[in-house]
Amino acid sequence: MARLMNIGFGNAVNTDKVVAVVNPEAAPIKRMVQQAKEDGRVIDATQGRRTKAVVVTQEDHIILSALQPETLMKRFSGTAVPEVKGEEDEP
Repeated sequence: MARLMNIGFGNAVNTDKVVAVVNPEAAPIKRMVQQAKEDGRVIDATQGRRTKAVVVTQEDHIILSALQPETLMKRFSGTAVPEVKGEEDEP
């Protein structure tokens, strides 16, 4: 059964399809995101906020999230992460 993980702002991703959750600051990741944008494979779930995590799926889609990679990894692993008021309101 598919389990959905909240990636911020009411958006969710199927955890069965997630390959990696990575920090967007590394040059190879920036190149990967740029290539995916050119190919139309990017799903921007940041709601205009700064991208703090990049989620890579089995289908080679790239999902951009405004939540920290550590937060997403804890949610992915099932570790309880309390919702922090204002977490999604960061600039």
